[in-house]
Amino acid sequence: MANKAKRIDMGIWMKLTKLVMLLVVLASSMAVFQWYKPVIKKNEGMQKRIIQLKKQLTEEQDFADQMNAAIGAIGTNNTTLERMAREKLGYASPGEKVIRFETVNAQLPTN
Repeated sequence: MANKAKRIDMGIWMKLTKLVMLLVVLASSMAVFQWYKPVIKKNEGMQKRIIQLKKQLTEEQDFADQMNAAIGAIGTNNTTLERMAREKLGYASPGEKVIRFETVNAQLPTN
């Protein structure tokens, strides 16, 4: 005859042992999660900071591109250089009259 393993019914104790083992596994899983929770929060904060820095980097690169374009235009185009000298430094061509408007920071009277 074939050797068949006989199952022995241990009753409630086998079921309780399995339940306790399941609860131990769940408790240890929750303990590991609680242990890594601060690390997960820190990682989320770092990811937000990386996104913020990448956004700032693209803004700075756009600004650098604009400045490089302005430098290139000044170096190659005399009209641009003349226009910038007029605007920023208040220069004028010979024979031109320059009119400057100044703002007065005076308080207006209230009625």
